Amino acid sequence: MISKRIKNITPSAKIQQSPKIAELKKQGVQIIGFNVGEPDYNTPNNIIKKAEEAYHLGLTRYTPAAGMIELREEICRKFKKDYGLDYTPKDVVVSSGAKQSLTNVFMAIVDPGEEVIVPTPCWVSYVEMIKLAEGIPVLVSLEEKDGFRLDVDKIRESITEKTKAIIINSPSNPTGAVYSEKDLRQLGQLAIEHDFYIISDEIYEKLIYDGEQNICVAALSPEIKEKTITINGVSKAYAMTGWRIGYAVGPTQIIKAMTDYQGNTTTSPNTPAQYASIEALANSDESVETMRLEFDKRRQYIINRINTMENIHCSTPKGAFYVMPNVKYYYGKKYKDFTVNNSLDMANYLLEEAKIAVVTGAAFEAPENIRISYSNSMENIIEGMNRLEEALKKLE
Repeated sequence: MISKRIKNITPSAKIQQSPKIAELKKQGVQIIGFNVGEPDYNTPNNIIKKAEEAYHLGLTRYTPAAGMIELREEICRKFKKDYGLDYTPKDVVVSSGAKQSLTNVFMAIVDPGEEVIVPTPCWVSYVEMIKLAEGIPVLVSLEEKDGFRLDVDKIRESITEKTKAIIINSPSNPTGAVYSEKDLRQLGQLAIEHDFYIISDEIYEKLIYDGEQNICVAALSPEIKEKTITINGVSKAYAMTGWRIGYAVGPTQIIKAMTDYQGNTTTSPNTPAQYASIEALANSDESVETMRLEFDKRRQYIINRINTMENIHCSTPKGAFYVMPNVKYYYGKKYKDFTVNNSLDMANYLLEEAKIAVVTGAAFEAPENIRISYSNSMENIIEGMNRLEEALKKLE
């Protein structure tokens, strides 16, 4: 029999489309993929070479469960250089991707029945991770008309005696929103006053636009730092999604608990990938900036195209590589025998009629929206926007 904790997981709406997309591709249908949450670039060569060196030197054995000391030291240097923060390797645990880091932190701090506040729209796995830890996700809806900014007043109203943490993601997947220093400071004060942790997922920190700056929550004050666990990794900024290296930085006792948990699950992450990650953090700023500038060009184009289409609109994302247009106007409309009643229907309609793959907003607790990734070539983005516009015009 399957355990109750697994039965309690809701299958991702994002995954539901995958078999259909795969089947169409197998048939030779040219699908434009706006559904992928990873950079379309290759890992920079200097990073690959470091992994190759590790292989050839036989550096392929286990490392400490928390990750190589050299990588943890490099992560500490990164936080010092970027944010003026002082951490030691004891404050860092390296995992097999930021997703594992998130799982580790929920398992380390959340007891059964404790609550974790989740501002929505949110990344697909947050809610299910909390449920796996036998916690209770408390969803707080952010307003599209406000650019999905962090609504501290709503969060304050959601705090109870059972609140253990809040999970935030800035820049955000799926909205691209970047939270302001003012709002994050207010959140930090709430965490201090009500004694809960801030889990700050900053995996998109380097992909930011329009002169915005990533605000590292832990850097706001020494007191807020003690209440913050920062989650990050090399996947998005350095085009290393398949290398599976993420990390968590925070209070020593929390990191130790996460390391203890990891030591009894996966133990250490991939060793050559850790060597490659040192190179990524230390010597790859130029590659990151090249990617960021290209993402920004695509972002500007796709926002302008969507906002000139009839009956569809989206707020302007300031980070990551996603837009989240509102498609509610089309609910109840149909083309031929296909009726669009919700966000999943819209995603299926666009796949069938326009041969473009988007993700239903329902996967992110955003039922009026779809998520479009602009991690694709400009040529494909232009063609994809043409297809989107034509498909929407057919709905009546």
